[in-house]
Amino acid sequence: MGKTTSTVNLAAALASHGVRVLVIDLDPQGNASTALGIEHHSGVPSIYEVLLGDRPLDEVIVPSAEAPELYCVPATIDLAGAEIELVSLVARENRLRRAIAGLQREIDYVFIDCPPSLGLLTVNALVAAREILIPIQCEYYALEGLGMLLRNVELVQAHLNQDLRLSTILLTMYDSRTRLADQVVQEVKEHFGDRVLSTTIPRNVRLAEAPSYGQSALTYDPTSRGSLSYLAAARELAERGVQPTEVPR
Repeated sequence: MGKTTSTVNLAAALASHGVRVLVIDLDPQGNASTALGIEHHSGVPSIYEVLLGDRPLDEVIVPSAEAPELYCVPATIDLAGAEIELVSLVARENRLRRAIAGLQREIDYVFIDCPPSLGLLTVNALVAAREILIPIQCEYYALEGLGMLLRNVELVQAHLNQDLRLSTILLTMYDSRTRLADQVVQEVKEHFGDRVLSTTIPRNVRLAEAPSYGQSALTYDPTSRGSLSYLAAARELAERGVQPTEVPR
């Protein structure tokens, strides 16, 4: 549903206008790191060491060539074992929150790209975040998964992070040729109201191609429909005054 694509391109769009943005790659696959042109092979200092308490967050932040004010905390394959290693640690759900709280440099937005499952890594992201941005694919099955996600968010709100709130819905992979896409858009807007961004992200081949070149779509093809849509969505975020954001799947 465009989780990592949305994280990377919204971050790049904001940073291209001088906003200081940090992307924390919390997915062991490291797709956000790849899309931002950041090395993330085993042995590279990463979010893994931060969660285990071996390094402060500032030590693993890497600047991205995408924009002067865009930074990334890479994820390596070592992160795949973190779910098990975190189980025995004290305050395991608060590891990322404490790391972000100890950040020394000034950052305007923090985007956390989560893994596609609700394990300890995603729980850490939900505990650390103030707001949630959910990308919703304009297809029926995406709505089914949304209900389960929201129930899990409510559990986190009740027990671990009372300040967490769903602030933003972004409709992705919109195909204007299908009636179903319009129905999904209408249902989502009826249910979530002004939390839905007016900008929808279309199906666009450039969005899919860009990561294979280690770039965001905005760098790969800045005039494509996908790039222009993410620029518009980022502008909406900025105008709303949205604070550090977390992007679950």
